[in-house]
Amino acid sequence: MKYTAVATGLLATASSVLGASLQQVNSFGDNPTGTQMYIYAPDNIASSPAIIVALHPCGGSAPSWFSGTQLPSYADQNGFVVIYPQTTRFSNCWDVNNAGSLTHGGQGDATGIISMVNYALDTYNGDASKVYVMGASSGAMMTNVMVGSYPDVFEAGAAYSGVPFACFAGSLGDPTPFGSNQTCAQGLIHTADEWAAFVQNAYPGYDGKRPRMQVIHGLADGLVRPECGYEQLKQWGAVLGLENTANNTNNVPEGQEYTEIVYGDGSQLVGYMGQGVGHFAPPNEQVMLRFFGILS
Repeated sequence: MKYTAVATGLLATASSVLGASLQQVNSFGDNPTGTQMYIYAPDNIASSPAIIVALHPCGGSAPSWFSGTQLPSYADQNGFVVIYPQTTRFSNCWDVNNAGSLTHGGQGDATGIISMVNYALDTYNGDASKVYVMGASSGAMMTNVMVGSYPDVFEAGAAYSGVPFACFAGSLGDPTPFGSNQTCAQGLIHTADEWAAFVQNAYPGYDGKRPRMQVIHGLADGLVRPECGYEQLKQWGAVLGLENTANNTNNVPEGQEYTEIVYGDGSQLVGYMGQGVGHFAPPNEQVMLRFFGILS
């Protein structure tokens, strides 16, 4: 028994020494809200790797989100780098109601995340045309914030059980499930043009390419109601100038419980609404990475 315990400990130590692991970065640039940075760079990193920002849910952490999806395994196979930001404020929920994050060049959690992206691009000679963001729950809400406020940085995003960009704007309560203002999470409704205006006003004068979006939501979600998923699709459809062209229930890549909601040809905007799926919709890494263009 003693030999087994020692041998197991030695194997674990050898693995941590020889293999890539999640690392904290303490100095990476402008970071007004004290957001922490962790990063996973695989051993066989690509020469000019894609960068994925992975945003944890409320109450989560960078280490827990690192082990919460299969992204590290896919990074090992495909050579991309994963940034794991961590907030320690608002019960570890992101500041999705903060005007500083909802404004390009503002002072919020988003500022620190952009500094992390720039650090990774510089450190690993990353491909600036292949920067992506994903997250679940509060992380999905922040995914919408990042692609809305920084369309010049992100190529695409994937939001698992989030809300539209600026849905929490102006809320004085903490952006948590326990906050005093739950109007957004209960399914705040705007017209498509109103939702699009929030995005456009976040970066006045910007007329460049807009990020592509994948929206995944559970129809049995009682915390962040399904209307939030449909409103995201309404918002990004208007921003991208796309109409809903098809709703598929057969051979849906996200899973048999999902309906695939296609906008245009599906390459810029697609939604998956899951029957019986609660909070939060679990990431399907293969489907997400194919949408991003990392997997073929």
